Amino acid sequence: MSIDATLLWAPLAWVGDAWRERVLLRAGADGRWADIAVDTPAPAHASVLAGPALPGMVDAHSHAFQRAFAGLAERREGAHDDFWSWRDGMYRVASRITPAQLQAVAAQLYAELLQGGYTQVCEFHYLQHQPDGSPYGDPLALGLALADAAEHAGIGLTVLPALYERAGFDGTPLSERQQRFRADADFVWTSARRLRSLGRPLLGAGVAIHSLRAAGEAQIRRLQQLAEGDGGPIHIHVAEQMREVDDCLATTGARPIERLAQLVALDARWQLVHATHAQPLEMQAVARAGAGVVLCPGTEANLGDGIVDLPGWTSAGAALSIGSDSQVSRGVAQELQLLEYSQRLSLRRRNVAAEPRAGMASSAERLYSQCLQGGARAAGFEAWGLVGGARADLVVLDPADSALLGLPAVRALDAWVFSGAGTAVRDVMVNARWVVREGAHVQAQATRCAFVAAMQELTPSPACGRGQG
Repeated sequence: MSIDATLLWAPLAWVGDAWRERVLLRAGADGRWADIAVDTPAPAHASVLAGPALPGMVDAHSHAFQRAFAGLAERREGAHDDFWSWRDGMYRVASRITPAQLQAVAAQLYAELLQGGYTQVCEFHYLQHQPDGSPYGDPLALGLALADAAEHAGIGLTVLPALYERAGFDGTPLSERQQRFRADADFVWTSARRLRSLGRPLLGAGVAIHSLRAAGEAQIRRLQQLAEGDGGPIHIHVAEQMREVDDCLATTGARPIERLAQLVALDARWQLVHATHAQPLEMQAVARAGAGVVLCPGTEANLGDGIVDLPGWTSAGAALSIGSDSQVSRGVAQELQLLEYSQRLSLRRRNVAAEPRAGMASSAERLYSQCLQGGARAAGFEAWGLVGGARADLVVLDPADSALLGLPAVRALDAWVFSGAGTAVRDVMVNARWVVREGAHVQAQATRCAFVAAMQELTPSPACGRGQG
């Protein structure tokens, strides 16, 4: 896609972790910010933005195929429902989806993420093979479907092929339903290198380990060896569920985060996804190593995972980011709201994330700043945000949205996160190209039609009548 140099002027923009007035932004032909100047009059030939401007957020943890399951697991038919019963239902979708269906589902998801304020997504990719576990003619068929979907939507994508070799800490082999997840360290590393070699401007790759439950010590060490000297991110699910903690303790004598630190030398490349059940010493060790933590409040609430110790992680100094994970929520504002509200409910306090002593009296502003920085690391970026050399991504909020209506513009983040439905995103730019205009994705109609067709194939509508309401 061709990119023209763009000169933009914002009455208000989030630059350097604070609102700045009269901001001039120039995007170069390479799709990066060439110049950003504050307190600058608007040139006559500049495009004036319609509202407060924010850097795009990174969605640091996504399973795109699970967008096809969102809304289909909200009934309890038996005596008990938890993460593990949810997983059984999710596997039924995972066992059927084809590359073409995955592309359609992911394209819809990525368009929704853009409308929700994300401009980059980290795809934790463990859906690798045909349903019976045999490889596609192109072993990267499902990864390429994700890349094509992201290119169609216009969002940046970091694909993280995931190591997945077993079903439990005790070495239980993969079940029949898990065969299409099977991937050893060499497959993962080869997939990541091939994705990088495609040369697509918005496509990057790192690697992932599904979990300590799904990967043994030898393969984890093999992947670490292959990635030695590589600067790309390494993600892993860890300590999401108490059953995982208990099983890890029973099998290894250590808690999951503790066990991970025994197996690998954590550093800034490592991103611990969820880390819901972490103890203070584990938090301190993660922060000292420079590793990051990816929180997914919408999914963690939906699955009943538990409430993360946000003050513990922030006090330890860990880098934080957010992710959409199972896609039950797909907007920045919803994730940040749930993150803060879970703390308020747990601690019976307000504005838990705020830190007035550090000049951050706003919970929304502090969380946004923290997750911008942590998300950039999770995606493998050195430069991110409204800063020279970073990719020219931009989110413009709509001052006419009901959440922002009539409020001072400098309270835009507070209002977007805490007083509306998360619908205040008006325009979104990625790589100096507008992909959302006036709240609508530029490919909305075609994307939606393909998604509906895929969903009709994957989830036939139940019969109406008895038992349906």
